[in-house]
Amino acid sequence: MTERISIGQLYPNAVSPASTRRTPVQQPASNSGIPTFQKLLQEQFVRFSHHAEVRLKERDIQLKPEQLDKLNKAIDKAAAKGAKDALMILGGNALIVNVPNRTVVTALDGNAMNEHVFTQIDSAIIIS
Repeated sequence: MTERISIGQLYPNAVSPASTRRTPVQQPASNSGIPTFQKLLQEQFVRFSHHAEVRLKERDIQLKPEQLDKLNKAIDKAAAKGAKDALMILGGNALIVNVPNRTVVTALDGNAMNEHVFTQIDSAIIIS
């Protein structure tokens, strides 16, 4: 049986904002053209809003490290296409992701997705 790891164990320094932001985080301008350390950190991690963390716990959704890696790559692809808010289907679960902020804003399991209408998204990605 595969051991499941919580998000907090996998990414102990991951940012969990109290409220979900719908606009990109503003970064200080860099005159040298070299990305700031904070920007590099943001691009490497998937963050989870407080709401998403609650939904993951309520619905007993546990993401394995390889699933988080796939999610991270899917966010990169969505960002390259200009996506803002994406529905991502991963392992039978649905995640709504604010792409510019790399933040999962909510999560649904297979039961909660049944006959659910997803609104305010501009893209959908099925992650295999």
